[in-house]
Amino acid sequence: MDHQGEFRRAARESGIPDDEISRFSRHLRLTIGLSGAGGGSPAGRFGGAPRLPVGMKWPSAGDSPLPLLLSVDCGALPRIDGFDLPADGILLFFVDQERDHEDSSGQYARVIHVPDGTETAVAEAPGSVSVRAPFDLYAGLGAELPLWLQEGDEGWHEYWEDLDEEDMSPFQRRLARYMERDLPHLDELRALAYDSWPSGARVVIGGYAEDEVVNSLAEQTLAGREKAGEIPAIPIARWYSRLEEEKHRLESEWMSLASQPRAYEEYSTSFVIRHDDLAATRVDKALAVTRFAAP
Repeated sequence: MDHQGEFRRAARESGIPDDEISRFSRHLRLTIGLSGAGGGSPAGRFGGAPRLPVGMKWPSAGDSPLPLLLSVDCGALPRIDGFDLPADGILLFFVDQERDHEDSSGQYARVIHVPDGTETAVAEAPGSVSVRAPFDLYAGLGAELPLWLQEGDEGWHEYWEDLDEEDMSPFQRRLARYMERDLPHLDELRALAYDSWPSGARVVIGGYAEDEVVNSLAEQTLAGREKAGEIPAIPIARWYSRLEEEKHRLESEWMSLASQPRAYEEYSTSFVIRHDDLAATRVDKALAVTRFAAP
């Protein structure tokens, strides 16, 4: 289905100009929500034991086997333009959430793609691994916008509206002018997108990487480029403005591969990946960030 085409037709019927719909659509990402309710065949499973290629050892970090969080059947997922998931096979997400929460090295998480046609067998969990009770997940579509275009308390523009222009950074002023000048029907477009593809899933495949993850990547990138002499040292007074610009750039380079909303369990994990790594099925390049989510 041409999801973006359907959205464009609905927005045009509301009287919104084509050029503004195009600008908004550049920022709109469709996501695949996996939840325990739905019709048809399951598209994934939370917990349980994985089917691993015959001869493959259970993924581990040194001597510590990693629990299976989630398995996703790529062939059962709806196809989305611009989202280069493998066309078939199973994605397996392993993570020791407690250790990953305390360790930023990435060693306590792993993503594996098992292509169709691979000889597999149900793996027997090592004795030290706790296997979650399995339950099936069903797929539906959702919509997501970058944080600076979201509404409510999380949206950046809500914060900007409380600032005088002279209190904004140059980058904030540019984005604010862009939204005011080039997206005058932002509220209508945003409401149409969310009504067309409601969210509320237990696991979300695709979309934007979480702001905290992108913030960390941006800080590391700027610090690394400074240290390597690729850019001049950034004055403290300009650091946050440059950081916002770098985050804005990385939004288009990175994406969420799979994420858990924080409301469900004690920990939540987000797996993020570069677009080009996903397109090349280099899912082993995915980074995981686990947070303590319990109230």
